[in-house]
Amino acid sequence: MDILTVVLLLVAFLLILYELRVQLSTHYRAGKRFPGPRALPLLGNAHNLLFNDQRRTFQLPRGWAATYGDTYRILVRGILNLNAFQAKDVEPLLSSPKLIEKSMIYSLLHRFLGIGLLNSTGSKWQHRRRILTPAFHFNILPSFLLTFQEECRRLVAQIGQYADKGAPVALQPLATKFTLNTICETAMGIKLDSMTMANEYRSKIEAIGTMLLQRLMNPWLFEDFTYKLSGLQGRFEKLLQPVHAFTRSIIQQRRELFHQNVRNIGDFSEENIYTNLKQRYAMLDTLLAAEAKEQIDEDGIREEVDTFTFEGHDTTSAAVIFTLLLLAHSPDVQERLYEELLEVAQSRTDADDEFTQRDYTELRYMDMVLKESLRLYPPVPFISRNISEDTMFGDRLVPKDTLFNVHIFDLHRDPAVFPDPERFDPDRFLPECVAERSPYAYVPFSAGPRNCIGQRFAILELKAVLAAILMHFRIMPVTKREELVFVADLILRTKDPIMVRFERR
Repeated sequence: MDILTVVLLLVAFLLILYELRVQLSTHYRAGKRFPGPRALPLLGNAHNLLFNDQRRTFQLPRGWAATYGDTYRILVRGILNLNAFQAKDVEPLLSSPKLIEKSMIYSLLHRFLGIGLLNSTGSKWQHRRRILTPAFHFNILPSFLLTFQEECRRLVAQIGQYADKGAPVALQPLATKFTLNTICETAMGIKLDSMTMANEYRSKIEAIGTMLLQRLMNPWLFEDFTYKLSGLQGRFEKLLQPVHAFTRSIIQQRRELFHQNVRNIGDFSEENIYTNLKQRYAMLDTLLAAEAKEQIDEDGIREEVDTFTFEGHDTTSAAVIFTLLLLAHSPDVQERLYEELLEVAQSRTDADDEFTQRDYTELRYMDMVLKESLRLYPPVPFISRNISEDTMFGDRLVPKDTLFNVHIFDLHRDPAVFPDPERFDPDRFLPECVAERSPYAYVPFSAGPRNCIGQRFAILELKAVLAAILMHFRIMPVTKREELVFVADLILRTKDPIMVRFERR
């Protein structure tokens, strides 16, 4: 035999050994208990995932959920991937105090966000959670509300220009600018529009999101070696440099101001810093206090500020966009919201005063509308965990190191829980309806020990912006719901801009 034949036989032998190893593995045997698309020798289900565009990638899980009707599996590189969209399997995952480790997908965010609250696990995650929890205390929210309302006034003025022209408005640029401005001020204590690099910062944040998605969509770019070889890592690092430099400069400025005002770190609390100091409270103040107590270093501060800025503005922006779309197509719901706002305003001593946090709490129907909007269009359409120990889900074993994905988009469309799931119906969240279903059937902010730390912050911001818009404008439809084409992304997005018209009241 010539050398080429020997090499080919050796390669074939090694491939057969690899396939035997996969088929004898715990992951492969456990996967047989779950339905799923056919796994090919050597490839597993990689062929199902490769060479899809963003639209097709988004549609794949929807089709598999409809086909299999139960938690389904795919095998990639010999690793079992389970995909849940029913409360029966979501609850044991999200409620577990042990299964809190994020999957390998989140490692793609490490260069940008580091390993902070979003990406960390174990004792580090618990430590960061303890540091940051006071920053979102109920008593701190009024300080954030002032920022929300200032930005709402600017947004209303901008919308008014479109309303006067009768022109359709693309919601994405409006919503993204609003939420990024509010996040930067509440997280870092800066007015982004007052900074010389505001537009550059916005564009860099958007470009980083695009490159992260590109890597997520192409499994061969997961490995650092191939990502670097492709030249994309260099481009990504170039985008990160000014963003990290910007964050560090803001941290330094805020640190100097913080120490001018807080002489005795033992006296610091999130509540008294807001009431006693001239500047508004920012989440960064809590981190600077932790730094002074040697509980976190400067890189840790940057990790958390960048995480809050990146994750917070995109998710809230998506919620604003889809809620406005739904209201544009539901004039009866829109008018009922307006009547509720008038009722709360007229119950005040001065109806022209800004709403207080308590006033927003009284908006019960708005609560139901927002919950139904987040059901239909959850800003984070899926989350992913690594199974850190062998775990039973019902009568099925899920072995250690399985990737377990929760498809929130499909979970919220389970017809057994939400009949006629595509219908927009805020009454689904009447107290008597909520009491009849599992709390894990609806998880727009995740659930359990690793739920979203900023959900009260997000809901207050959403209420503030909806109230401001509805008190001044009617929302008229342009884009139809059936025209929406979703694409795979870190956040729920559509292929084309969503358009509405605004009409002055």
